[in-house]
Amino acid sequence: MNDFAFSVLDIFAEPYAASPQLTARLRIEERTGRRIHAVALHCQVRIEPQRRHYDDAEQSGLHALFGGRERWTDTLKPFQWMSCDTTVQGFSGATEVDLALPCTYDFDVIGSRYLHALGEGSVPLALMFSGTVFTRGSKGFGVEQVPWDCEARYAMPVEVWRRMVAAHFPNTGWIRLDHEVLARFADFRARRGLISWDETVQALLAGHEEEEVGPVGAEPARLDEVVPR
Repeated sequence: MNDFAFSVLDIFAEPYAASPQLTARLRIEERTGRRIHAVALHCQVRIEPQRRHYDDAEQSGLHALFGGRERWTDTLKPFQWMSCDTTVQGFSGATEVDLALPCTYDFDVIGSRYLHALGEGSVPLALMFSGTVFTRGSKGFGVEQVPWDCEARYAMPVEVWRRMVAAHFPNTGWIRLDHEVLARFADFRARRGLISWDETVQALLAGHEEEEVGPVGAEPARLDEVVPR
């Protein structure tokens, strides 16, 4: 039976990736001395938000995810950020390997919303490993599983995430919209003669804020009132 120990040496923004990607540099140690021919490695990356402190600005940004601070005992729980795979070449003793961590800036993904709300400091990560190990058996190759308790923790600086996002979305972000809603936005923009999507959203927000500060007791404007069908 193999005895593995995993550790994360570094996580950095991949500078030449076509899409947003972090890279985790892993060290894998096999402590029984057996020769490993290959490993088909799977990794679940979790964020453990309860393992760091949050200032007032971060607390405000995280309210939609976890509620008020008084609820955090119940709501601030680990959640899965991503799953990824790689193949580890043969080694004896220990080896190092790069694990690609493909990312998204989609605000429908809880990990992106969480990371966007952070200021300084680090992101507490837990990497949970599984997979198939190929070794030399008594009759050809032997096949074993990576033990279920193999994991590693790493405090990734928030700045690493920011640099990656800035490289692919400089001074911008994006959200997904339903086709019907997007068509209504486009119609609103065309009728108002607005040049950019930024101007379109600002015009909608300005109209909504004017409705909110209207007569006392008046109901706030709904989207279908601001953007006619």
